[in-house]
Amino acid sequence: MQEISLKKGILSHGDYEAFQNFLQSACGIVLGAGKEYLVSSRLGGLMRHYDIATVGELLSQLSHGRNPSLKSGIIDAMTTNETFWFRDMAHFNLLEQRILPELSDRPGQRIRIWSAACSSGQEPYNIGMVVEDFRARNRGRFNAMTEIVATDISKRILDDARRGVYCGISASRGLSAEQSRRYFVQHGDCIEVRPEIKRQVSFRSANLTQGYELLGRFDVIFCRNVLIYFSCTQKQDILNRMARILNPGGYLLLGSTESLAGHSDQFEMISESGGIVYRLK
Repeated sequence: MQEISLKKGILSHGDYEAFQNFLQSACGIVLGAGKEYLVSSRLGGLMRHYDIATVGELLSQLSHGRNPSLKSGIIDAMTTNETFWFRDMAHFNLLEQRILPELSDRPGQRIRIWSAACSSGQEPYNIGMVVEDFRARNRGRFNAMTEIVATDISKRILDDARRGVYCGISASRGLSAEQSRRYFVQHGDCIEVRPEIKRQVSFRSANLTQGYELLGRFDVIFCRNVLIYFSCTQKQDILNRMARILNPGGYLLLGSTESLAGHSDQFEMISESGGIVYRLK
């Protein structure tokens, strides 16, 4: 098998442009100029596995459909799946201090929360933990059934997230000792999300650039740190789709460095608890 390195030879300028077009068409991710090293480093292991020497050969195999699993493997390799527990804590404070109290005033109603681009599962499980804590502190007031739907484009990462088992740095990054004790079961050097949190979350495959109306309607959508990978037109389309499946007065949470400015006028911005949330007008 020919060794795959990060040498310039595995990725010509023409192949890079063709790969840019493929990735945007396949999953909406827009690669800017100067990302050749990122492509080479992310695809190196996949290309070794399939004994593919250059990105041009990789694209050729894709176009001929020789390896049915190749497309999903590329998407898995190119999508960013790094996250950690209670990332951007201000958003979870908003959920606990503003959103859940408001939703709890709607007796008998099921509450649905969508974690879009959930990666390895920390975000939806964190949402479940906040809901569980709020329920425990408000017994008799908050009895609504809560459903958390978590989606991602990567089948591999969804399989990992469903297991709810985290080892190494992912077992500690962002967690206090008390949180580890309350929310997880210890298995040697690994931790597993407790069943009462797991059962609140269902994981499904979804591509944000395609239709996801079948997911149903939601009261809250977490779509954090993902819009930055899409073009302006795609951002507008994604936000319009999300607005259509949010219940009246529903909430949208974006990453701390993301904004709706220039992309949607269907939301009002609310700054509270050290964070920003967008409410459907």
